[in-house]
Amino acid sequence: MNSEIVVSVCMGTGGIAAGGDMVMQAFEKEFEEAGVSNAIVKEHTRLHKVGCRGFCARDVLVDISVGGIISTYQYIQADMVNRLVKDHCIGKRPVTEWMVGDDYHNFHDSQTKIVLHDLGKIDPESIDEYIRVDGYKAAEKALTTLSPAEVIDTVKRSGLRGRGGGGFPTGVKWGFCAANESDQYYIICNADEGDPGAFMDRSVVEGNPHAVLEGMIIGAYAIGASIGYVYIRAEYPLAVERLHMAIKDANERGFLGKNLFGSDFNLKIKVKLGAGAFVCGEETALIASIEGERGMPRAKPPFPANKGLWSKPTIINNVETLANLPHILNKGAEWFAAIGSEKSKGTKVIALTGKIRNTGLIEIPMGMPLKDIIFDIGGGIEGDKLFKAVQTGGPSGGCIPQQHIDLPVHYEGLASVGSMMGSGGMVVLDETDCMVNISKFFLEFTQSESCGKCVPCRLGTKRLLEILTRITEGEGKEGDIELLQELAEDVRDSSLCGLGMSAPNPVLSTIKYFRHEYEAHIKQKKCPAKVCSKLLTFFIREDMCVGCGMCVRACSVNAITGEKKQPHKINNTLCIQCGSCFDACKFSAVLKE
Repeated sequence: MNSEIVVSVCMGTGGIAAGGDMVMQAFEKEFEEAGVSNAIVKEHTRLHKVGCRGFCARDVLVDISVGGIISTYQYIQADMVNRLVKDHCIGKRPVTEWMVGDDYHNFHDSQTKIVLHDLGKIDPESIDEYIRVDGYKAAEKALTTLSPAEVIDTVKRSGLRGRGGGGFPTGVKWGFCAANESDQYYIICNADEGDPGAFMDRSVVEGNPHAVLEGMIIGAYAIGASIGYVYIRAEYPLAVERLHMAIKDANERGFLGKNLFGSDFNLKIKVKLGAGAFVCGEETALIASIEGERGMPRAKPPFPANKGLWSKPTIINNVETLANLPHILNKGAEWFAAIGSEKSKGTKVIALTGKIRNTGLIEIPMGMPLKDIIFDIGGGIEGDKLFKAVQTGGPSGGCIPQQHIDLPVHYEGLASVGSMMGSGGMVVLDETDCMVNISKFFLEFTQSESCGKCVPCRLGTKRLLEILTRITEGEGKEGDIELLQELAEDVRDSSLCGLGMSAPNPVLSTIKYFRHEYEAHIKQKKCPAKVCSKLLTFFIREDMCVGCGMCVRACSVNAITGEKKQPHKINNTLCIQCGSCFDACKFSAVLKE
């Protein structure tokens, strides 16, 4: 009879932030105390950390397996561990009121996991656990039974496209690189995701760093690279720590270094920390940063596959692209190509955030409708509000309105409505979001992160932001919409790199689908979503005001008057529309229109 007790604690960034490390310590303490008098606990207990479980909003997530029967718990804190050990681990009586519900299972059951398959199951700091799930078998297969050309052909037949932005076919890119005559080739893993709300690459590196290294080995062998770099932002300390640990362990086991798997192939992988510049996600800017230069893009061609790092042929793939490769080599190109759509094969990892009940990290087959992602996996809109739009592809993506809720999520589907896949960010918006303000929010980011090398991006995004700011502050004028559209198209068509070219997407897509909101801001000086404070009028409902004085104390310009326990009033000639009174009122007596 299997009497093993296995406890798995989420120790990704989300889990640690929710108290995962303290939960781990509490389990260690409880098992140690229980083991003194209980031989089963002492001899058959295994406690280990795992990476991101996906449903980050429910952390700390804990799996307890007793005799092979697994129960999953949510919102676990250190002071709850004593009962879990006594009742479940020892008494074999699961604590049902702390267990996850149907929404947790619906969140996971609707997904198709390839890259995320082992996250939350294996210890990311243990190379043995990665080997236990067939780790490094794909690399060994490639190096010992396939030629570089056969590896490239396999990746081509799989239909794998780059998961970092434009979706260029991975095998085709490798073929371009390998065709060059050179004394040195390089492979680079781009782990520098900088999109607001994006945490796909970070979670994969934190939760399964060896999968990324194995993908790099396969790619390096295919193009003949003996040196590889992982370019990762310094703001990801846990991912960086586990990456260094994985490289060290892989070197010690002979999976990196010289004569890999008994072949004559050598590969050294280095880690390069980025300083957090968004533009360094663009491949030529990333290369400049590794070379010690300022991270700024250069004109293409030549492309990095022909002339990249230190002017040598270079392949750059992002984390998710590389993490797919071991599965493709192990299970075959045809297996991977059977998942997804005709032109977009496989799956896509997405960071699902915004006004949605179930936020977290998900993986869906290419072509899944937006509706299924938002309402099945995501559980619908938070607070039962109306779905308004979803912004995909990071700050350079577009906003997709409710009328396209059945749109299939793949490269060509998103592009058909003016958005993009990007690295996989998805921000859900509801009826309380102002689309003009959303456009302004993303332009603030891209304008601030513009490297400044080319005039269209440097000045064009600045002017776009100035116009959007005027509109949201009630100073918009006739012709502003047309000016925005014309300027956005100019920036898109004439910027140097892909980041500048895609920066106007939020403006263009919101004008296309939500032009009426722009018109309301300009012509009526009103914000339909009641978000833009300079366009709001605040007033107090006398029948709801109890005269508590909270609004008076919150108002910095003394615009509110009234006797204690009597209805108050707002003098709108003095009011600066800051909204402090609205936030301070506990009785919902302050309204805005």
